[in-house]
Amino acid sequence: MFEAEYDVLVVGGGHAGAEAAAAAANLGSKTLLVTMNLQTIGQMSCNPAMGGIAKGQIVREIDALGGYSGIVSDNSAIQFKMLNRSKGPAMWSPRVQSDRMLFAKQWRDLLEQTPNLDFYQDMIKDIIVKHGSIKGVITSLGIPIYSKTVVLTNGTFLNGLIHIGEKNYGGGRAGEKAATGLTARLEDLGFESGRMKTGTPPRVDGRSLNYEVMEEQPGDADPSKFSFTDTPALTQQRSCHITYTSTDVHDLLRSGFDRSPMFNGNIQSTGPRYCPSIEDKINRFTDKSRHQIFVEPEGWDTIEVYVNGFSTSLPEDIQYKALRCVKGFEKVKFFRPGYAIEYDYFPPTQLKNSLETKPVKGLFFAGQINGTTGYEEAASQGLIAGINAHLKLNEKAPFVLKRNEAYIGVLIDDLITKGTEEPYRMFTSRAEYRTILRQDNADLRLTPISFELGLASKGRMKTVELKLSQTQALVSFFKTQSFNVDELNRLLEIKESAIVKQPDKLSKIFSRPNITRHDMMSIGVVSSYIEENKLDPDIIEQAEIQIKYAGYIQKEMLNAEKLNRLDHIKIPEEFDYDILASLSHEAKEKLNKIKPANLSQASRISGINPSDISVLLVKLGR
Repeated sequence: MFEAEYDVLVVGGGHAGAEAAAAAANLGSKTLLVTMNLQTIGQMSCNPAMGGIAKGQIVREIDALGGYSGIVSDNSAIQFKMLNRSKGPAMWSPRVQSDRMLFAKQWRDLLEQTPNLDFYQDMIKDIIVKHGSIKGVITSLGIPIYSKTVVLTNGTFLNGLIHIGEKNYGGGRAGEKAATGLTARLEDLGFESGRMKTGTPPRVDGRSLNYEVMEEQPGDADPSKFSFTDTPALTQQRSCHITYTSTDVHDLLRSGFDRSPMFNGNIQSTGPRYCPSIEDKINRFTDKSRHQIFVEPEGWDTIEVYVNGFSTSLPEDIQYKALRCVKGFEKVKFFRPGYAIEYDYFPPTQLKNSLETKPVKGLFFAGQINGTTGYEEAASQGLIAGINAHLKLNEKAPFVLKRNEAYIGVLIDDLITKGTEEPYRMFTSRAEYRTILRQDNADLRLTPISFELGLASKGRMKTVELKLSQTQALVSFFKTQSFNVDELNRLLEIKESAIVKQPDKLSKIFSRPNITRHDMMSIGVVSSYIEENKLDPDIIEQAEIQIKYAGYIQKEMLNAEKLNRLDHIKIPEEFDYDILASLSHEAKEKLNKIKPANLSQASRISGINPSDISVLLVKLGR
């Protein structure tokens, strides 16, 4: 039924699994994707959207590296928004509302068109390990499938348990069974496991809602897109809406707390801090008289609606009564109630920075199995795991992104260095170099790296080189071209900005906070240059950011340079920290557990202080 031996075998067809399979196959590895249901590849289990704060940066980075998530998102989008436009460019984050069914179809179509990729539907119950190395997997039918490397992307399916009020049953998500057997096998191999919890809100019939009393949330007037390729921008969009809970809604929800698995002890695992259930919100924020509810359509042609902000595991009758008290939901009809789900995960400190596991060679983990939450976080891990599985079997050095190179680098470094005891979600605040890790320059940062790996095509590389050269030329133009005093002062008077008395370079004016690229384009010499060189708007935006934020960008790059010097001081994997008497007991314990790859990673482990790093520096220097 199968190849004698695959190069890469991916378990799970969610966002992590799909990206892992695509990356490995596109790099030339003979790849097999095994999932419990081939009809749900790339399914959006929770909200029908991609991107958002920091998550949008991750999708752009996936696309720049040659992944598929940005392309799939653009081809299934029903609305686009650039969030945080009122803030600096480091905070701008793209987000699309997606057509749920079209999103999954796009993923399936792209994967089926990918060379070197086979598919199989079954549950994986066991893995084959010999002499500490992965050799393959065993399906629920007892069929062995052999592979040189294996990537586990099991999502919420490992011993998944769904809760609705006092009822609970096994399941990986609504309507699908849980995956059993694998956790026990991994524990037998020496892995440490834990339990986490997430939840999802009710899905309702959009025909039963009164949108007239809600606040409309249209998309951007000039919508952009995720992918740096030639995917189509939206020409029409569907609006979302906002409504609010009330004290009456909160009182009704509280009446069911005694039957809530969150409060009666049935759920003891940790849920996502930054995406709490509605019952958790009103319990923790008692001073709030209302909470936002985002009413999100599930696609172009469906009446199904996602009630974002109303995630809950309360009894279905309580959910129904409370939601009917929300403005616009007075006559709501349910498609299905919300629920919570508990599942197994494996603390990510058991991973190398390539996402290969420390206990078993050739075995990689990606996605929620590592304790993360979110499609974007999962997809990025899948991409990196797929790349590194391919590199490992070809005996090449692992592909590792640094914290100053990508949000993906921050995500993986946080996981393997600090671990997580609650579902990990990415935020811009987690990235100390966010001014240089912007969504607009992801292609400039990462496509050259992807091209070297063999994922990005020559065409994509040429596009990036053109963008870079045009941006540099435009920045140089602003720095060397002088302005006409009279013409400029007319603009400055309109903008109520201080006028100038003598000629100077255009970049001096462009650096002013209240002078935008649109203002600069009204200057004759600037508009002529842009027209002659046929520059796209994103080139002008790049030049504006580089001129206005030059000082901040330079400072971050210098800070990154200093820290990266410690990256070059490697720590041997078998290094014995116990022989260093000057290290504290805590430092020895954590260093022996995490086994950092270099001094830079060691410095970021919680509990490791500068004096510990000094001791290591002296020892390694010797």
